[in-house]
Amino acid sequence: MLILGIESSCDETGVALYDTDKGLIADALHTQIEMHRLYGGVVPELASRDHIRRIIPLLNEVMKKAGKTPQDLDAVAVTEGPGLAGALLVGNSVAYGIGLALNISVVGIHHLEGHLLSSLLAEDKPSFPFVALLVSGGHTQIMEVRALGDYELLGETLDDAAGEAFDKTAQALGYSYPGGPAVSALAEKGTPGAIELPRPLIHAPNLDFSFSGLKTAVMNTVRKEPKPLSQEFKNNLARAFVDSVTDVLVTKCLKALKKTGNKSLVAAGGVSANKQLRARLTEACRRRGVKVFFPPQNLCTDNGAMIAAAAGAHLAEIKDLRNKKQGGFSIKPRWSLEHPNDND
Repeated sequence: MLILGIESSCDETGVALYDTDKGLIADALHTQIEMHRLYGGVVPELASRDHIRRIIPLLNEVMKKAGKTPQDLDAVAVTEGPGLAGALLVGNSVAYGIGLALNISVVGIHHLEGHLLSSLLAEDKPSFPFVALLVSGGHTQIMEVRALGDYELLGETLDDAAGEAFDKTAQALGYSYPGGPAVSALAEKGTPGAIELPRPLIHAPNLDFSFSGLKTAVMNTVRKEPKPLSQEFKNNLARAFVDSVTDVLVTKCLKALKKTGNKSLVAAGGVSANKQLRARLTEACRRRGVKVFFPPQNLCTDNGAMIAAAAGAHLAEIKDLRNKKQGGFSIKPRWSLEHPNDND
């Protein structure tokens, strides 16, 4: 079955072709980072307008790469939510237009489920059940994944997501949005323990996170330092920040594995591409006889491939997810993964 995947929930326009037998056939992605960098974060109206400009050329590019035509498609998968309302409307308008024109199934996919199942695109794939860490600029959650569509939220951030804290730390050190890659690169050159930062909620009995206090600690440390900031200070503060975040994420994941009895962990979302986090999770899980899975490095951020793969998993079980909605389609800017029907 050949599935076209479309992702437009925020600031990346992603299109991909996924074959349920052969895997990922072709994909294309346009990121809006350069445009939003001028404003220090995503501007929703600009994001929506850019999706309109990019989505059809990307679709044509993917079809050309794969040597396919629209008539070869068996289904279209699209991010239905959560996300920016205007951005979601662009992707869904195109997806349902294609579905109507070709009389094929259109599958609405939860954005976080796409990330959750993105490790299915790797050569080494997990099997159910497993614990999942979803960690990105907008989300930091731990889920128990019992089966396809059977997800339980075990813990989440009470304030800032980990990716937001990376961006704010980068900004405090003089680097632009998005901050993850810059902070990670600085941390590689920093000295462990040279600067101490808190590990919020690391000893709490629950599996929730909080990164606002860590972000504040970073800013206070910067304020106390003589200006201009030395490169050594930037490296050491970045190292302290990354060590704090990874300590908390790894500790909570191990607690979740112990609580559920699972022996597999999936880490997904944009921050799962972080080199230090991958190394720490891999080593910590190895010591405890747990296998850890990651999406391919280039598919950690938002992309159409993960949406198509998630739809492929559902279609393999249910066979037909043809949309039965009358009078159009819906988007879900706020949509619970654990209780998806609460937001219909």
